[in-house]
Amino acid sequence: MARESSRPGITDVAKLAGVSLSTVSRAMNGNPRVDPALAERVQAAAAELGYTANPVARSLVLGRTQTVAVVIPDLENPTFQAILRGLSRAATADGYHVLVADSREDLDEEHALARATRLRTDGVILCAPRMPEEELATLLPALSPAVVINRGPQPSAPVVGADYGSGMREIVDHLTSLGHRRLVYLAGATRSVTHRARQDAIAAAISRTAGLEVEEISAGVDFDSGTAVADQVLASGATAVIAYNDLVAMGLLSALIVRRVEVPGRLSITGFDDIPFAAYTSPPLTTAAVAAVEIGAAAWAAMHAQLTGGDPTPTLTLTPSLVVRGSTAAPHEG
Repeated sequence: MARESSRPGITDVAKLAGVSLSTVSRAMNGNPRVDPALAERVQAAAAELGYTANPVARSLVLGRTQTVAVVIPDLENPTFQAILRGLSRAATADGYHVLVADSREDLDEEHALARATRLRTDGVILCAPRMPEEELATLLPALSPAVVINRGPQPSAPVVGADYGSGMREIVDHLTSLGHRRLVYLAGATRSVTHRARQDAIAAAISRTAGLEVEEISAGVDFDSGTAVADQVLASGATAVIAYNDLVAMGLLSALIVRRVEVPGRLSITGFDDIPFAAYTSPPLTTAAVAAVEIGAAAWAAMHAQLTGGDPTPTLTLTPSLVVRGSTAAPHEG
C-alpha cells in the first residue's frame, strides 16, 4: 500500500524558495525586516506547495499565544456580556482569541484566575475587579500587559470605563426635577468602585438639593435582589427608587406588579446600564445608558497597543446618557 505523501513543511518551502529556515519563518510571520523580494519568493513557494503555518508552531516562534484572558465577576450580567461582545469582536478582527474566566464575585477566585490565565495567554483584561486597590496595584505588574475596566487610574495599566458618578447624578437630577424628595437607593456590589461612585453622587445631590432624603437599602446585582426588597421599599415611604442596575430595577418592578402597585403612579423606578430588556419592561425603564460594547472595544485597543509596542491612553472614561422612559413621573399627590 502506497504511503500518503506527508504535509509540506517549512523545510520544503525553504528549499523551493532557496532561502534559510529563519527567512521563511520571518516572512510567513510578516516581519517587516525581510526583503520584499525574498518575502514574495517565500509566499510563492508556500502557495505552490500548499503550505500553511502551524498555529502552535507559530506561537512558539513568536513567543505568543495570540490569546488574551478576560476575568469578569459575573458572566450572567448582560452588561458584562456586552463588554465581552465588543472586546471579542475587536480582538478577532486583529487575529486574537479571547479566553473568558468568571470569578463569580469571589475575591480569592478573581486573584487566582488572573494569575493562572496570564500563564496561558499574552495578557489579561480585568473587567470590574472587586479586589481592594492596594491588592490590585500589586497584582497588575505581574500580569503585564494588562488592562483594567471600571476602576480608578492605575500606575501600571491603562483603565477603560464609564463615569458612573455622572450617570447617577443625571438620574437623581431627573427625579428631583419631577418633584421627588424622598428616594431609595438599592445598593448592589458594595465592594465595587462603581458603587462608591454612585454613593458619592447621591451625597453630592443631597448637599445641593433642599429637602432631599435618600435611604440606602442593601439589595444585590440581579433580578432576585430587586424582588426580595419590594416590601422594604414600600415600607420606606419613598416616592422613587434608584436601583443599582437594570436587573435589580426589573426585579423590583416585577414584584410591584404582583402587589398591584402602580408604576410610576405610586412609585417611580430607575435602573442603570440600559441593557437590551430595559426598553421592553412594562412600563419601559428609565435608566442611564452605558456604552458597554464600546468599552469592550476600547479595552481591546488598549491591550493591542501594548502587544504591538504602541502607547495606549492611560485612562479612557465614557459618559453614560440618561434615557427617560415610562417608569418615572412626578410623585403622586394624595
